[in-house]
Amino acid sequence: MRDMSASFSAVSDFSETYTPLYRLSPAIIGMLVVYCLKDVEITAAPFGLPELTALAVVAALQYWKRNSLISILSGTLFYMVLIRIVF
Repeated sequence: MRDMSASFSAVSDFSETYTPLYRLSPAIIGMLVVYCLKDVEITAAPFGLPELTALAVVAALQYWKRNSLISILSGTLFYMVLIRIVF
């Protein structure tokens, strides 16, 4: 019979090695938010409303679904609809 302990130790080594990458994810998302909102003009119409509502949609979906892909794609689609049709 094969010794399975070697393959289990390889899995634990992998997870220990890449665990810090999961901690970096919120920092990267924070930097992206700051970069995306840096050019928002809050003194002229529409006062950043499309950006802030799309940000709220992304935050709500992330809180609800816990899926970054769904959150980001839905927020992008919502923002595009807002700037093309509403504002």
